[in-house]
Amino acid sequence: HGRICQLAFLGQIVTRGGTHLPGDIDFDGHSFDSYPNGIAAIIGPDAIPALGLIQIIGVIGFLELFVMKDVTGEGEFPGDFRNGFLDFGWDIFDDRVKGVKRGIELNNGRAAMMG
Repeated sequence: HGRICQLAFLGQIVTRGGTHLPGDIDFDGHSFDSYPNGIAAIIGPDAIPALGLIQIIGVIGFLELFVMKDVTGEGEFPGDFRNGFLDFGWDIFDDRVKGVKRGIELNNGRAAMMG
């Protein structure tokens, strides 16, 4: 949940700062910046349509059930979804450095959950 909160917090900051995706969000010509930020995007008179919200939830559910898994069984710790593919230099660190980096990520996730 920490990683999701970090992404949500970053998305909140970016959109509140006025940066939105270019183009239209649907075939009716509504642009991404025509919808409000935060909870008002889901609840309220200018909220995204219900079918759009269902699509978002469906994609998240698909990713949760079929993509974000430890399919190879090689995960070193809970939440390790590298599946033998992504490394970014993780394997060169010793156990002490790995523990420190995991602690930093956990604390950043906790901070993001607090908002």
